[in-house]
Amino acid sequence: MADAAVRRTRARSGSALVGACAHGERGQALLLLVAMMCAALVAALVLGGVARGLGAKGRDQQAADLAALGGARAMRAGYDRLFVPAVVAGRPNPQHLERAAYLAAARARALATARLNGAERVAVAFPDGSAFAPTRIRVTVRDPAVVEVAGQRRSAPVTAVAEAQLAPGATSPFAGGAGEYRGPLALRQGKPMRPDVALAFDRMAAAAARDGVALLVVSGFRSNAEQARLFAAHPDPRWVAPPGKSLHRLGTELDLGPASAYGWLAAHAPAFHFVRRMDYEPWHYGFTLNAGSTSVGFGADGRGGLPSFVPARFAAPIASAAQRWNVSAALLAAQLYAESGFNPAAMSPAGAQGIAQFMPGTARSLGLDDPFDAVQAIDAQGHLMRDLLRQFGSVPLALAAYNAGAGAVGACGCVPPYPETQAYVTRIVGLLRGAGDGAGLATGLDVHLVR
Repeated sequence: MADAAVRRTRARSGSALVGACAHGERGQALLLLVAMMCAALVAALVLGGVARGLGAKGRDQQAADLAALGGARAMRAGYDRLFVPAVVAGRPNPQHLERAAYLAAARARALATARLNGAERVAVAFPDGSAFAPTRIRVTVRDPAVVEVAGQRRSAPVTAVAEAQLAPGATSPFAGGAGEYRGPLALRQGKPMRPDVALAFDRMAAAAARDGVALLVVSGFRSNAEQARLFAAHPDPRWVAPPGKSLHRLGTELDLGPASAYGWLAAHAPAFHFVRRMDYEPWHYGFTLNAGSTSVGFGADGRGGLPSFVPARFAAPIASAAQRWNVSAALLAAQLYAESGFNPAAMSPAGAQGIAQFMPGTARSLGLDDPFDAVQAIDAQGHLMRDLLRQFGSVPLALAAYNAGAGAVGACGCVPPYPETQAYVTRIVGLLRGAGDGAGLATGLDVHLVR
């Protein structure tokens, strides 16, 4: 009996335990269900807040985009006036626009546009603001978004950034293609080049053969269209120049080999009027005779006409130097305007002297006794620019070398990243393109967002 009672007691206890466990599991399930419902409710509230935050982000981004585009359009409207001479015939030119005023107008337009689109906390910057003619504007909107989470209003940070720029369009005078050689071509080893370059190469190749060196022509003339195909296949400007930038478009450039000939070329190529263009390309040689300025697209006859902003008393010395050194008169005139504003007595803080701003050492190397003698200085300027054009085969690179030194340009094969030099080149190229004579540079510039 006792054993049976014990078994019944244990059975009842076990049943009670099972029942208690079942009741507890139902309670836990209920609690879990309630917790899940609460979590879903909170998630819905949070998602609603996030959605409202994303909506605010979208509104701020739209305001930033429109503000950047508005500022860039204001820049395009004033772009030409940056290049107009500040002084004409000794009087201030009302058409000239200073860079500070140019940027102020773009900033005001961007801020007004952002605020018309509901943005309050707006910052405007110009990534290339130190350049002579800036073309980029960045707008940042930092208006916080107010969201409700679980009945509480909270402020969430929202940042929207947009950047717009002026870029050459299809009709821009800055677009690629300037200076492409259009004349007859001769073939050497199946590679095209200007006929005078081919004859000079023949003489150089014969001299190399007498020294036991067989020169190979790896590449010669390349049109802008061909360069575009190469760049599309290998879009890395460290290895392939973009179309309109490669000197091979001039018909004066040869890539030569083999590598075993590099030493011979370095020692003997200058005797045949070939110069190694870039320090980092031991195979690339350019022919320096008969280059002038025509072959790089600046000056229709190699000397060009004088812009209207040239003072009358300097017209004859400029024309004479252009004729003597086969350099565009327009190029020399634009340089003189950028260097000194045609002031023969100009002195720079760095010690550059005279109308062409020669450093004393450079003046001596060119045989210039008196940098303050305008006629002598302009002739020396023509001499130096002839040499730099022969060395680099490019007006922008020759200008950069005049300003920053040939070593800096030869080291990178580019306009060095010095704000002063980049502004100097930009200003002169703009003047050469006719900005000072109302050529309408900005009509070829498109406005578009870049970020």
